[in-house]
Amino acid sequence: MATSAPSSIRAVSKRADQGTARPAVDPSATDPSATLDPYERVVPSWTDPTVRRASQSIGGPLGHHAQVGRLLVLTPLRVCLLMALLFLLFGWLAKSPCIQQTAGANGTFVLDSSANRQWISGCYNDVVPAYQIHGLNQSISPFATHYASDGTVMPSLPYSALTAAFMWLVARVTGAYLKIADGTGLLPAPLDVGAFFTFGAVALGLIYLWAVASTLKISRRRPWDTAIMCLSPLLVVHAFTNWDILPIALLAAAMLSWSRSRTVWAGVFLGLAVAAKLYPVLFLVPLVVLALRTGRQRPVLQTTLTAVLAWLAVNLPFMLTDPTAWSRFYATNVDRRPEFTTLWSVFSSWSGSTLLTRDPAPGQAPELLNAIVAVLLVVAVLLIGWLGLAASRRPRLAQLMFLTVAAFLLITKTWNPQFSLWLLPLAVLALPHWRPLLVWQLAEAALWWLLMLTFGTRGDSTARYALISAYPFQTVALVRDGLVIMLMVMVIREILRPALDPVRQAGDDDPTGGVFTDAPDRLSLPSLPALLGFGRVHPASPEAFGDPVFDRVGDGDDVVTSPRE
Repeated sequence: MATSAPSSIRAVSKRADQGTARPAVDPSATDPSATLDPYERVVPSWTDPTVRRASQSIGGPLGHHAQVGRLLVLTPLRVCLLMALLFLLFGWLAKSPCIQQTAGANGTFVLDSSANRQWISGCYNDVVPAYQIHGLNQSISPFATHYASDGTVMPSLPYSALTAAFMWLVARVTGAYLKIADGTGLLPAPLDVGAFFTFGAVALGLIYLWAVASTLKISRRRPWDTAIMCLSPLLVVHAFTNWDILPIALLAAAMLSWSRSRTVWAGVFLGLAVAAKLYPVLFLVPLVVLALRTGRQRPVLQTTLTAVLAWLAVNLPFMLTDPTAWSRFYATNVDRRPEFTTLWSVFSSWSGSTLLTRDPAPGQAPELLNAIVAVLLVVAVLLIGWLGLAASRRPRLAQLMFLTVAAFLLITKTWNPQFSLWLLPLAVLALPHWRPLLVWQLAEAALWWLLMLTFGTRGDSTARYALISAYPFQTVALVRDGLVIMLMVMVIREILRPALDPVRQAGDDDPTGGVFTDAPDRLSLPSLPALLGFGRVHPASPEAFGDPVFDRVGDGDDVVTSPRE
């Protein structure tokens, strides 16, 4: 039965429709969210049906007369950090079977990889083999040439400069710890690779907490949305699969700095993020689009220039001392075949065509596939730019960033499963809807387990067979792609109809916007209806979105307040 929502909620939504937010807090303040009254923050158990149902297990939604914000210890930030810490621990436990040790032939301990352990348990990660293959225990610098016991030259790290330096630093800490443990006998002395993985996991876990804190501080009125990236199945599966948490945290810090109009610091963190992984450079796409729309190009130029200088500060020493080893990361990405779970690989497997997946000759890149990917990426960026300039109301920065990264992942030939972590903090800021985000993450977890079982084998050395065929994980890969496309459609829908955007319903224009927040339009493109002759509604006009009506949706006590038109 439809009933009216509380007047405060209707007022907030009306401000979202008309584009007139309450007076903005100074974005340069140390923590703008700290100035908010506890009752100005959105309560998910009131507004999200999934959270409301989940809250029944702990006594139900927050009471309307509850004393909010009175506890000095259990603040939203600290609770989210505790939740993230718990799931990071689950993530380490999920990978721990791959660092189990057993007695070797000569009485020394070695890693126990018997009985398809890394595939059956799903504990496979790139950290353990990287330590063993690339000689991190003996390298004197991240890209130094090193040799195997038989004198064979080992390949340099196929990682970007900052990530390689981070791995090398973890290896040095591991070596120092093992020397102390062996010398004193007072500390446990595991295998060096096991210690390396654990020290790396601890470091990455702390860095992820930094990403959580940065994202929560951006969220302003919706701090509890950050729990989406804390209670994440994707975090359990992929937190320690590789080193992707490092660029994720640096990009989150860049977005936090930008949201507070600290353009120089945003550039510093962005440059470091790109030095750790290439994808954060996509942050420049929404920045340029919104700079064109608002006419505020100077802050974007400052951030871009600072990012270039920060990137050079990290990369230039390696470029000058060992350019071949430094460039291996970039050459590998150009030369490699499509990863197993990409659309390109699934298409080739199901169609039987090898046009896009054939092995190139040594030193030769798959030129056709690279060209197709490059053209599609350009088209995707142009479409996102057009959306950002043609929407009736200026999109939020996080919305455009989510669309850009999601489009990149769908198009690229190197969507490694752990890359999906990139979307987590962006989804919190762009699309804070619990149910679709949890369904997408569960699909990612299922995809990983099926992929691991596909790599597992049975039979003797003369005849080995995969534990399962490739079709189950390829089917789930397509389901995952469909879910990501669904999330993109939801974001686009809320861009075109801001009355449905829960962030703007809460009263904020754009928590991630920084200098773009509440900025008037200087440039806009005609929308598709305008191109077809149907005209364009001015973004500040209430007629653009109408007056939303709120329904009480649910059965019995399970009701939530949600907008409808």
